[in-house]
Amino acid sequence: MDFLQNLTFYQTIGALFVAALIVHIATSIVLKQLIAQADKTKNQLDDYLLKSISAPLKALIWFAWFYLSINALKGEVALLVPVIKYIDILPISIITWGVLRIISGIESYLLEHKDSADKDSVRLIARLIKILIIASIVLGVAQYFGFSISGLLTFGGVGGIVMGFAAKDMLSNIFGGLMLQMDRPFSTGDWIRSSQFEGTVEKIGWRMTRIRTFSKNPIYIPNSIFASIPIETPSRMTNRRINEVIGIRYDDIAKIPAIITEVEAMLKAHKEIDQSQALRVYFNYFNASSLDCNIVAFTKTTSKDKYQQVKQKILLNIADIITKHKAEIAYPTQTLHIQK
Repeated sequence: MDFLQNLTFYQTIGALFVAALIVHIATSIVLKQLIAQADKTKNQLDDYLLKSISAPLKALIWFAWFYLSINALKGEVALLVPVIKYIDILPISIITWGVLRIISGIESYLLEHKDSADKDSVRLIARLIKILIIASIVLGVAQYFGFSISGLLTFGGVGGIVMGFAAKDMLSNIFGGLMLQMDRPFSTGDWIRSSQFEGTVEKIGWRMTRIRTFSKNPIYIPNSIFASIPIETPSRMTNRRINEVIGIRYDDIAKIPAIITEVEAMLKAHKEIDQSQALRVYFNYFNASSLDCNIVAFTKTTSKDKYQQVKQKILLNIADIITKHKAEIAYPTQTLHIQK
């Protein structure tokens, strides 16, 4: 009789396994069809969401089989009775895993398909949400098993104060990273410059920021440093400035007004010069061996290569104008007077 009962239990478990397998296969087919339909839509967010819930949904199917099998055997195997209490938290873990995968899917979608989204802020918000969800679940599970939440929170508060004193530098870096995300003086991919470093921002982390210099060397800078030094972000410039001093010989002082007038007219007619910005061409200084003229203008482009091309053409045009007026660009000279 016991053999027949055991056979019945094993048949039940086997039947449940077959049912779970059938549901698993059916769910896979349905999800595959849904993903194929989602691929045809313009909005790709549904693709990420379906792929995120696929694995947790299948895990829930097999948990149901495991749970029902344990319940079928608990009358025969006494050791399985306390196990049921602990496996009750598995659905919560699987659902939490699914929620975290959904958040990661939304994060990936925003990072890959939304050009207007600030990528550093997306990463920060996603991490904070994940941490809050995990912390909430851990506290809930602790309460379910009989732990005092108030005691844990009190211990956490005291421990936080102790850890704060012990790791104040680390905390200052973390808060520095948080302020970088909120104020956004620069973002990933920006070219930044200070008196201590210059390069392109590759990653803004919790504790430090990685910058790739123009010599292709990485620099790892603690985030707290950015609160104490001025940072320039050239990649956010609106224009590039041409600021040149051109010296003309003293012998050509009478020709300077005409040269300045023609150079200014050339710059005002130049299609690559931003006329809404300051434009100055004037005789500025009596130097030791030259009459210095200052030229200030702003190009429309911010591209380094195109700026250099525009500047080159403008300087050559200025040289042609000086030559046209039969003047010369000065170079350092000395006049020696010999007394008879």
